Amino acid sequence: MEDTVKSIRHFPIIVETDEDGVFIVSCPIFKGCHSYGDSIDKALENIKEAILLCAQKD
Repeated sequence: MEDTVKSIRHFPIIVETDEDGVFIVSCPIFKGCHSYGDSIDKALENIKEAILLCAQKD
């Protein structure tokens, strides 16, 4: 059986809220890597997925 090692990487993110209370998140390391969510938890979940996609492109 082959062991799988999971790599953990940390990326900076910026969290803001708009005038409607929506959380806007972005990762400045990757151009165009943005997401949002109605709650902070959802926004963080969404930016994790966006970062994974952006990291695969680079």
